[in-house]
Amino acid sequence: MQANTTINFIYIVSDGTGETAEKVVRAALHQFRGYLVHVQVFPNITQREQLQRLMRLASNKRALVVTTLVRSEMRIAAQELAQQNRIRHADVIGTLLFQMTLFLRSQPEGVPNQMHQVNDEYYRRIEAIEFTVKADDGKDPRMLKQADIVLVGVSRTSKTPLSVFLAHKGYKVCNIPIVHKKDLPPFIEDIDQRRIFALTIDPETLQTIRKQRLITMMVQNYSSYGDMGYILDELEWSERLFRNHSDWPVIDVTQKAVEETAATILNIMSDRGIVHGIGDVSQI
Repeated sequence: MQANTTINFIYIVSDGTGETAEKVVRAALHQFRGYLVHVQVFPNITQREQLQRLMRLASNKRALVVTTLVRSEMRIAAQELAQQNRIRHADVIGTLLFQMTLFLRSQPEGVPNQMHQVNDEYYRRIEAIEFTVKADDGKDPRMLKQADIVLVGVSRTSKTPLSVFLAHKGYKVCNIPIVHKKDLPPFIEDIDQRRIFALTIDPETLQTIRKQRLITMMVQNYSSYGDMGYILDELEWSERLFRNHSDWPVIDVTQKAVEETAATILNIMSDRGIVHGIGDVSQI
Protein backbone atom coordinates (compact mmCIF):
# COMPACT_ATOMS: atom_id res chain seq x y z
CA MET A 1 0.00 0.00 0.00
CA GLN A 2 1.33 3.44 -0.91
CA ALA A 3 1.97 5.66 2.11
CA ASN A 4 -0.25 8.68 2.62
CA THR A 5 2.05 11.72 3.01
CA THR A 6 -0.65 14.00 4.39
CA ILE A 7 -0.09 14.86 8.06
CA ASN A 8 -3.12 14.06 10.22
CA PHE A 9 -3.48 15.80 13.56
CA ILE A 10 -4.88 14.35 16.77
CA TYR A 11 -5.31 16.67 19.74
CA ILE A 12 -5.59 15.11 23.18
CA VAL A 13 -7.35 17.43 25.62
CA SER A 14 -7.28 16.60 29.32
CA ASP A 15 -7.88 18.28 32.65
CA GLY A 16 -5.04 16.09 33.99
CA THR A 17 -1.81 14.97 32.36
CA GLY A 18 -3.40 13.31 29.33
CA GLU A 19 -1.10 10.29 29.73
CA THR A 20 -3.86 7.68 29.68
CA ALA A 21 -5.59 9.17 26.65
CA GLU A 22 -2.28 9.36 24.79
CA LYS A 23 -1.60 5.67 25.49
CA VAL A 24 -5.08 4.74 24.24
CA VAL A 25 -4.64 6.83 21.09
CA ARG A 26 -1.20 5.42 20.31
CA ALA A 27 -2.44 1.88 20.92
CA ALA A 28 -5.26 2.48 18.43
CA LEU A 29 -2.84 4.01 15.90
CA HIS A 30 -0.90 0.74 15.81
CA GLN A 31 -3.88 -0.72 13.94
CA PHE A 32 -3.31 1.64 11.01
CA ARG A 33 -0.48 1.66 8.47
CA GLY A 34 0.71 4.16 5.90
CA TYR A 35 -0.47 7.33 7.64
CA LEU A 36 1.44 10.27 9.10
CA VAL A 37 -0.13 11.31 12.40
CA HIS A 38 0.97 14.08 14.73
CA VAL A 39 -0.33 13.56 18.26
CA GLN A 40 -0.30 16.59 20.52
CA VAL A 41 -1.33 16.61 24.18
CA PHE A 42 -2.95 19.63 25.83
CA PRO A 43 -2.97 18.99 29.61
CA ASN A 44 -4.63 20.87 32.46
CA ILE A 45 -7.53 22.24 30.39
CA THR A 46 -10.07 23.31 33.01
CA GLN A 47 -11.77 26.38 31.52
CA ARG A 48 -14.29 26.73 28.67
CA GLU A 49 -12.20 29.55 27.18
CA GLN A 50 -9.24 27.17 26.86
CA LEU A 51 -11.48 24.66 25.11
CA GLN A 52 -12.76 27.29 22.69
CA ARG A 53 -9.23 28.23 21.62
CA LEU A 54 -8.26 24.59 21.17
CA MET A 55 -11.38 23.76 19.16
CA ARG A 56 -10.70 26.68 16.80
CA LEU A 57 -7.14 25.44 16.35
CA ALA A 58 -8.41 21.90 15.78
CA SER A 59 -10.87 23.18 13.19
CA ASN A 60 -8.07 24.95 11.28
CA LYS A 61 -5.95 21.79 11.29
CA ARG A 62 -8.94 19.47 10.69
CA ALA A 63 -7.78 17.55 13.73
CA LEU A 64 -9.46 14.73 15.61
CA VAL A 65 -9.99 15.82 19.22
CA VAL A 66 -9.80 13.19 21.95
CA THR A 67 -10.83 14.32 25.43
CA THR A 68 -10.55 13.03 28.99
CA LEU A 69 -12.45 15.65 30.96
CA VAL A 70 -13.98 14.55 34.26
CA ARG A 71 -16.13 17.62 34.96
CA SER A 72 -19.53 17.17 33.34
CA GLU A 73 -19.81 20.85 32.30
CA MET A 74 -16.47 20.60 30.49
CA ARG A 75 -17.50 17.42 28.70
CA ILE A 76 -20.75 19.04 27.59
CA ALA A 77 -18.84 22.13 26.44
CA ALA A 78 -16.43 19.97 24.45
CA GLN A 79 -19.33 18.23 22.68
CA GLU A 80 -21.05 21.53 21.89
CA LEU A 81 -17.86 23.21 20.62
CA ALA A 82 -16.97 20.17 18.51
CA GLN A 83 -20.38 20.29 16.84
CA GLN A 84 -20.19 24.04 16.28
CA ASN A 85 -16.74 23.76 14.69
CA ARG A 86 -17.59 20.54 12.80
CA ILE A 87 -14.77 18.65 14.50
CA ARG A 88 -14.52 14.90 14.95
CA HIS A 89 -14.53 14.36 18.71
CA ALA A 90 -14.02 11.27 20.88
CA ASP A 91 -14.88 11.48 24.58
CA VAL A 92 -12.72 8.73 26.07
CA ILE A 93 -13.93 8.98 29.66
CA GLY A 94 -17.50 10.26 29.36
CA THR A 95 -19.12 6.97 28.35
CA LEU A 96 -17.15 5.08 31.00
CA LEU A 97 -18.18 7.52 33.74
CA PHE A 98 -21.82 7.21 32.66
CA GLN A 99 -21.74 3.41 32.78
CA MET A 100 -19.91 3.40 36.12
CA THR A 101 -22.51 5.81 37.52
CA LEU A 102 -25.21 3.27 36.66
CA PHE A 103 -23.12 0.32 37.84
CA LEU A 104 -22.02 1.83 41.17
CA ARG A 105 -25.24 3.82 41.69
CA SER A 106 -23.17 6.83 42.63
CA GLN A 107 -22.22 10.13 41.05
CA PRO A 108 -18.57 10.79 40.12
CA GLU A 109 -16.82 13.57 42.03
CA GLY A 110 -15.77 15.33 38.84
CA VAL A 111 -12.47 16.52 40.36
CA PRO A 112 -9.56 16.73 37.88
CA ASN A 113 -6.10 15.29 38.60
CA GLN A 114 -7.23 12.90 41.32
CA MET A 115 -4.39 10.54 40.40
CA HIS A 116 -1.81 13.20 41.25
CA GLN A 117 -2.90 13.95 44.79
CA VAL A 118 -0.13 13.67 47.37
CA ASN A 119 -1.98 11.50 49.88
CA ASP A 120 -1.42 8.40 51.98
CA GLU A 121 -1.52 6.12 48.92
CA TYR A 122 1.14 8.21 47.20
CA TYR A 123 3.50 8.00 50.16
CA ARG A 124 2.74 4.32 50.50
CA ARG A 125 3.89 3.71 46.93
CA ILE A 126 7.04 5.74 47.42
CA GLU A 127 7.88 3.81 50.59
CA ALA A 128 7.22 0.51 48.81
CA ILE A 129 9.48 1.44 45.89
CA GLU A 130 12.32 2.53 48.18
CA PHE A 131 11.97 -0.66 50.23
CA THR A 132 11.94 -2.87 47.13
CA VAL A 133 15.07 -1.27 45.67
CA LYS A 134 16.96 -1.80 48.93
CA ALA A 135 15.75 -5.41 49.18
CA ASP A 136 16.50 -6.34 45.57
CA ASP A 137 18.39 -9.57 44.88
CA GLY A 138 18.55 -10.59 48.55
CA LYS A 139 20.74 -7.63 49.53
CA ASP A 140 19.45 -7.60 53.11
CA PRO A 141 17.64 -10.81 54.19
CA ARG A 142 16.63 -9.10 57.45
CA MET A 143 14.10 -7.08 55.42
CA LEU A 144 12.12 -10.24 54.67
CA LYS A 145 10.02 -9.80 57.80
CA GLN A 146 8.80 -6.39 56.59
CA ALA A 147 7.91 -7.53 53.07
CA ASP A 148 4.36 -7.82 51.74
CA ILE A 149 5.54 -10.18 49.00
CA VAL A 150 8.64 -12.38 48.67
CA LEU A 151 9.75 -13.76 45.30
CA VAL A 152 12.19 -16.66 44.98
CA GLY A 153 13.67 -18.08 41.79
CA VAL A 154 16.86 -18.69 39.86
CA SER A 155 18.58 -15.85 38.05
CA ARG A 156 16.68 -14.29 35.09
CA THR A 157 13.17 -15.31 36.13
CA SER A 158 12.01 -11.66 36.06
CA LYS A 159 12.29 -11.23 39.84
CA THR A 160 13.51 -7.62 39.75
CA PRO A 161 11.12 -6.19 37.12
CA LEU A 162 8.25 -8.04 38.78
CA SER A 163 9.27 -6.64 42.17
CA VAL A 164 9.37 -3.09 40.81
CA PHE A 165 5.98 -3.49 39.11
CA LEU A 166 4.39 -4.70 42.36
CA ALA A 167 6.13 -1.93 44.31
CA HIS A 168 4.45 0.65 42.08
CA LYS A 169 1.17 -0.83 43.25
CA GLY A 170 2.18 -0.20 46.86
CA TYR A 171 3.64 -3.57 47.88
CA LYS A 172 6.97 -3.95 49.64
CA VAL A 173 8.74 -6.75 47.78
CA CYS A 174 11.85 -8.80 48.54
CA ASN A 175 13.30 -11.08 45.90
CA ILE A 176 15.72 -13.85 46.75
CA PRO A 177 17.92 -15.54 44.12
CA ILE A 178 18.25 -19.31 44.15
CA VAL A 179 21.78 -20.55 43.51
CA HIS A 180 22.60 -24.20 42.91
CA LYS A 181 23.45 -26.08 46.14
CA LYS A 182 23.08 -22.95 48.27
CA ASP A 183 20.41 -22.72 50.97
CA LEU A 184 17.99 -19.84 51.14
CA PRO A 185 18.41 -17.29 53.97
CA PRO A 186 17.19 -18.80 57.29
CA PHE A 187 15.00 -15.71 57.84
CA ILE A 188 12.66 -16.99 55.12
CA GLU A 189 11.35 -19.72 57.44
CA ASP A 190 10.24 -17.13 60.01
CA ILE A 191 7.88 -15.11 57.82
CA ASP A 192 4.32 -15.67 56.63
CA GLN A 193 4.72 -18.47 54.07
CA ARG A 194 1.52 -17.37 52.28
CA ARG A 195 3.38 -14.29 51.04
CA ILE A 196 6.15 -16.23 49.30
CA PHE A 197 5.94 -17.00 45.58
CA ALA A 198 8.22 -19.33 43.64
CA LEU A 199 9.14 -18.49 40.05
CA THR A 200 10.24 -21.04 37.49
CA ILE A 201 10.90 -21.02 33.75
CA ASP A 202 11.44 -23.31 30.78
CA PRO A 203 15.16 -24.27 30.57
CA GLU A 204 15.53 -23.49 26.85
CA THR A 205 13.98 -20.06 27.34
CA LEU A 206 16.20 -19.44 30.35
CA GLN A 207 19.31 -20.41 28.40
CA THR A 208 18.43 -17.98 25.61
CA ILE A 209 17.90 -15.15 28.12
CA ARG A 210 21.13 -15.92 29.96
CA LYS A 211 23.21 -16.14 26.80
CA GLN A 212 21.92 -12.73 25.76
CA ARG A 213 22.77 -11.44 29.22
CA LEU A 214 26.33 -12.77 28.88
CA ILE A 215 26.68 -10.99 25.53
CA THR A 216 25.41 -7.76 27.07
CA MET A 217 27.87 -8.08 29.97
CA MET A 218 30.68 -9.08 27.56
CA VAL A 219 31.39 -12.25 29.55
CA GLN A 220 33.25 -15.15 27.94
CA ASN A 221 31.10 -18.02 26.60
CA TYR A 222 32.76 -20.56 28.89
CA SER A 223 30.80 -19.25 31.86
CA SER A 224 28.57 -21.98 33.32
CA TYR A 225 25.82 -19.36 33.70
CA GLY A 226 24.47 -20.12 30.23
CA ASP A 227 25.39 -23.80 30.12
CA MET A 228 22.35 -26.07 29.73
CA GLY A 229 23.72 -28.68 32.13
CA TYR A 230 24.18 -26.07 34.83
CA ILE A 231 20.75 -24.56 34.13
CA LEU A 232 19.06 -27.95 34.48
CA ASP A 233 20.90 -28.62 37.77
CA GLU A 234 19.88 -25.17 39.07
CA LEU A 235 16.23 -25.62 38.10
CA GLU A 236 16.19 -29.08 39.67
CA TRP A 237 17.66 -27.63 42.85
CA SER A 238 15.00 -24.89 42.90
CA GLU A 239 12.21 -27.44 42.35
CA ARG A 240 13.49 -29.42 45.31
CA LEU A 241 13.29 -26.29 47.47
CA PHE A 242 9.79 -25.59 46.22
CA ARG A 243 8.61 -29.13 47.02
CA ASN A 244 9.79 -28.62 50.59
CA HIS A 245 7.56 -25.52 50.86
CA SER A 246 4.08 -26.55 49.78
CA ASP A 247 2.61 -23.15 50.74
CA TRP A 248 4.58 -21.44 47.98
CA PRO A 249 2.63 -21.18 44.71
CA VAL A 250 4.93 -22.05 41.80
CA ILE A 251 4.43 -19.70 38.85
CA ASP A 252 5.90 -20.46 35.44
CA VAL A 253 7.03 -17.13 33.94
CA THR A 254 7.95 -18.57 30.53
CA GLN A 255 6.74 -16.17 27.81
CA LYS A 256 4.67 -14.26 30.38
CA ALA A 257 4.57 -10.49 30.69
CA VAL A 258 5.40 -9.02 34.09
CA GLU A 259 1.85 -7.70 34.32
CA GLU A 260 0.42 -11.18 33.83
CA THR A 261 2.59 -12.71 36.55
CA ALA A 262 1.80 -9.83 38.91
CA ALA A 263 -1.94 -10.34 38.33
CA THR A 264 -1.57 -14.04 39.17
CA ILE A 265 0.23 -13.21 42.42
CA LEU A 266 -2.31 -10.59 43.47
CA ASN A 267 -5.21 -12.92 42.68
CA ILE A 268 -3.70 -15.62 44.89
CA MET A 269 -3.11 -13.09 47.66
CA SER A 270 -6.69 -11.91 47.32
CA ASP A 271 -7.93 -15.50 47.68
CA ARG A 272 -5.79 -15.80 50.78
CA GLY A 273 -7.18 -12.57 52.23
CA ILE A 274 -3.84 -10.77 52.42
CA VAL A 275 -4.09 -8.32 49.53
CA HIS A 276 -4.50 -4.60 50.15
CA GLY A 277 -6.28 -2.22 47.81
CA ILE A 278 -4.28 0.72 46.57
CA GLY A 279 -5.81 1.29 43.18
CA ASP A 280 -4.20 1.59 39.79
CA VAL A 281 -1.10 3.65 39.19
CA SER A 282 -2.09 4.73 35.70
CA GLN A 283 -3.00 8.38 35.27
CA ILE A 284 -5.68 10.28 33.41
